[in-house]
Amino acid sequence: MNATKRAEIFARLQAANPQPTTELRYGTTFQLLIAVMLSAQATDKSVNLATQRFFPDHGTPAGLLALGQEALSEHIKTIGLYRTKASNVIKTCEILLAQHHGEVPHDRAALQALPGVGRKTANVVLNTAFGEPMIAVDTHIFRVANRTGLAPGKNVLQVELKLQRVVPQAYLVNAHHWLILHGRYICTARKPKCPQCALADLCEYKHKTPA
Repeated sequence: MNATKRAEIFARLQAANPQPTTELRYGTTFQLLIAVMLSAQATDKSVNLATQRFFPDHGTPAGLLALGQEALSEHIKTIGLYRTKASNVIKTCEILLAQHHGEVPHDRAALQALPGVGRKTANVVLNTAFGEPMIAVDTHIFRVANRTGLAPGKNVLQVELKLQRVVPQAYLVNAHHWLILHGRYICTARKPKCPQCALADLCEYKHKTPA
């Protein structure tokens, strides 16, 4: 795919959704971090249903420590890997209070040093909370990047690094959200909604769903 096509793809995505953001519900950067940690192998909807049970009264590092791991596990048991996630959240709260004055660090290395926080989670926080031009490649972005020809790659890191290179600078901060939403609602895994897709004439996928 050439640069002109890529620029047009993002121009159309921006025109349709000028201010995209995550569908995770949160009130603070800390709550965003926790929600993203919980969202691994889970839907945003299931995470939102779980976090609404404890964010109002325990939505701080100290609040979650006071709640405790067992009670937190009960709140998030509808989410996959909930015991491991509860353990990581509690350990993360301890580290944030001990090393970062209870604040989420604006630093990739410090974020990835937190239990349960990998590159993708760190990228989401850096992008959504701090406005950094990062792209967190999940299954949706991986699929869209490969299927359309936007940024083909064999693994998520390859796709991330290529997107960082080829997405026009003007669109880089919001690209993460546009691509996730496009993959979630239009360029779906089993039967992409090609007849409804505003990017169909730019997309290089050879097996488009017929109208």
